[in-house]
Order: sequence, then C-alpha cells, then structure tokens
Amino acid sequence: MLTAKIRVQPAEGSWVVRADGAVIGDSKRALELLEQNREPVIYFPREDLAMAFLEASDTSLPNTQKGRASFFNVVLKSRSIDDAAWTIEEPSEEAARIAGYVAFDPSLVTIEQL
Repeated sequence: MLTAKIRVQPAEGSWVVRADGAVIGDSKRALELLEQNREPVIYFPREDLAMAFLEASDTSLPNTQKGRASFFNVVLKSRSIDDAAWTIEEPSEEAARIAGYVAFDPSLVTIEQL
C-alpha cells in the first residue's frame, strides 16, 4: 500500500476564519498542510483563535497519515456548528508541525487569505 506524502509549510500571508460573521481566528502564523490528491488545509495556532467559540465534540477519527483527529463544535449565539473544526493532538512524524493547531471545515465556516 502506498502512503500519501504529507508536507507542512508556513501559509503565506494573513488568514482569517469566520462563522456567521463572527471572527473565530486571525493569524499570520498559520500552517498549510498539503497531502497528495487533497485540497490544502490551513491550520491555525490555538493562540490566534478565540477558543471560547470552540467546544470539544465527542467525535474523533483515526487517521493513519496524520494521527487521531479530535473535533470541536463552533458555538455561536444563534447556533452551534457541529464538528466544524479539528485538531491532531498527537500527529504522526510527517505532520508533527501541526501539533497544537486547529483546522476548520471550509464547507461549514469561511476561511480566507487576506
């Protein structure tokens, strides 16, 4: 079985993540995870996120390429967006740089490069 190569690099510029107009995070220190045959994923350092919007979910998924993913719900005044974000707490060696970072599902929130 061939394994997909993972590359983690600094994401150029400033990045912002929003949900229903609320700014969840804003970072110039985001990382971009590139994986064969997948869209790039932007990971935000926790220090650059308003963690009060994130509530741990019961969802977790094994991922042999990056490590186990633990999910967050994005909690807003008007609603909760289930499993909209995730983190890889104990990443594989290839993905070690994303430890302590959080990624978001672009189909559920808005992620923009400024």
